Amino acid sequence: MALPLAVIVSGSGSNLQSIIDKIEQGVLDVDIRLVLSNNPEAYGLERARTHGIDVWTKSHKEFPTREGFDEAMIEAIHRHGADTVALAGFMRLLTPVFLSTFQGRVLNIHPALLPSFPGTHGQRDAARYGVKISGCSVHFVDEIMDHGPVIIQAAVPAAPGESADDLAARILVQEHRIFPQALQWFAQGRLKVEGRHVHLAGYGDYDAQTVDGALINPPLEKGF
Repeated sequence: MALPLAVIVSGSGSNLQSIIDKIEQGVLDVDIRLVLSNNPEAYGLERARTHGIDVWTKSHKEFPTREGFDEAMIEAIHRHGADTVALAGFMRLLTPVFLSTFQGRVLNIHPALLPSFPGTHGQRDAARYGVKISGCSVHFVDEIMDHGPVIIQAAVPAAPGESADDLAARILVQEHRIFPQALQWFAQGRLKVEGRHVHLAGYGDYDAQTVDGALINPPLEKGF
């Protein structure tokens, strides 16, 4: 049975599109029940509508508290029968009210190699710092920004003086690979969290994989 998923976006929704694409290719066992956004103008909502997926959108500014906004999202997610949440470019911190409702079932994609460069401008911060290697991470969400246990990461080389936009574009290619893969592992019940460590059933010692110049660990499976 496909994993009933809600996806929350704030912007273009390209990671949402990568999830939809893998579902339609028949390699991702996920059923997107609802796409939510705090930004009524988010293009991710149009992506959802194009594929016949229900959407929910309200500005968080309409709510007097952060908890109130999160409670409204919770109600919508439950109404659509989803039990797992993917954050695909959602630009707000979730409250304990939300996280306790979906304990251990909220996954996020972040455009940096955590724990380096958390926050909303991971690519820009990495480029300005002058790192030689950057990348992206999929992790479980806890109450601290970009802090939860890491599921999979992809590393890409960064060039001296490279613009944040150029680095971000190359990182985004890998985001579109590793986020659907992490969701598939979760859908298959193959992820086990022990402290800060996420163990993937079916693998022993990981053999990191190189794909188009990126180093990915754990390695991607067929179709991703």
